[in-house]
Amino acid sequence: MAHLSNPEFQSLRIAVMTVSDTRNLTTDGSGQALIGALEEAGHALYERALVPDDIWQIRACLSIWIADPLVQVVLITGGTGFTARDNTPQAVTPLLDKTVDGFGELFRQISLSEIGTSTVQSRALAGFSNSTLVCCLPGSPSACRTAWNGILLEQLDSRTKPCNFVPHLKRLPEQAPALCGARS
Repeated sequence: MAHLSNPEFQSLRIAVMTVSDTRNLTTDGSGQALIGALEEAGHALYERALVPDDIWQIRACLSIWIADPLVQVVLITGGTGFTARDNTPQAVTPLLDKTVDGFGELFRQISLSEIGTSTVQSRALAGFSNSTLVCCLPGSPSACRTAWNGILLEQLDSRTKPCNFVPHLKRLPEQAPALCGARS
């Protein structure tokens, strides 16, 4: 089996979605934690969105990003708990071509030392759609930092051996076609 790593760092284009009925861009500590971490790691923020915890609005925004040839990774924070308004897993799962089954389990294992058995109340998940990695994380800045430092930092680094997510992501086109509703 060939090792799926590359000695050269590859900067990825990452979109960040915060799912919340109560936050705005000023009070969105989770989205800001992810943006700070991805930029510090050398990746580029493609776009940021704040979406109400509504299945159809989450799917609409995510679908645009999945179809966009310039978005390689989507990080979603919020809506992964058990309240009536926590709908992110239900919104995202039907859009995935493949799931990363170990992502949620690893996130909960890492979180155990930080928050104890409360970690079982996270429905964190990840998967691929149209060669775009989609990761759903809890809505706290601490949980976002845990996911980034414990999983994503290495798995989004093309140099991580023996393998990482980068070879499975869409390759950026030299000239991207315009999409309906996409930025110009």
